[in-house]
Amino acid sequence: MESSGAIFELNTREPRERVQHVIALLDAAVSELDRGHSAKGTILEAALLLRRQIDAPAAGGMEAGGGLLAWQRRKILAHIDSHIAGPIRVGELSALIQRSEAHFSRAFKHTFGAPPHAFVIRRRVELAARCMLETDACLSEIALRCGFTDQAHLCKQFREATGQTPGAWRRVRRMHNFGSHSGDAASVDMATGSSPVLLPPHQAPRSISL
Repeated sequence: MESSGAIFELNTREPRERVQHVIALLDAAVSELDRGHSAKGTILEAALLLRRQIDAPAAGGMEAGGGLLAWQRRKILAHIDSHIAGPIRVGELSALIQRSEAHFSRAFKHTFGAPPHAFVIRRRVELAARCMLETDACLSEIALRCGFTDQAHLCKQFREATGQTPGAWRRVRRMHNFGSHSGDAASVDMATGSSPVLLPPHQAPRSISL
């Protein structure tokens, strides 16, 4: 009962006060050791308080189903899109919301339906599609702009995602004069972070396999 009361008291304090309280408990345990008394109970109480402090933010930093919170999704998507041309590592993404890489990867896949690396590739393919519709840039330039190592890398990932090479896809899109709908490629569902890769009307979309 005393430990439960201490935990309740700890939860009502500011973080600095909580740490100071735990330190006070540990100091008391040391004093008991010096006097030859049993310090086990005091140390156990301090451990319970620390565990409660550590577990509380972890429980509050994810949705009930294990996915990312709305503000976390927005922060992760904004970082990916603003750094799309360079390397994006799981470690830097998890650090944005102060989670371990393992915990972040599970929550990310639960939220976006794909692991972080596969999702970033999909995002790059979608950006490349938009660039092909909205600009006359060559594929090698688009590849670098979208974070692919070279044109061959872009072609490989684009073909896996759409079933067509970038050049063929671009020609068909222009032939059908779908420029007025090019904005669709940039639309983003903030719940999933997905934006469809546009395909010719006669060709059904294929799921992205990365």
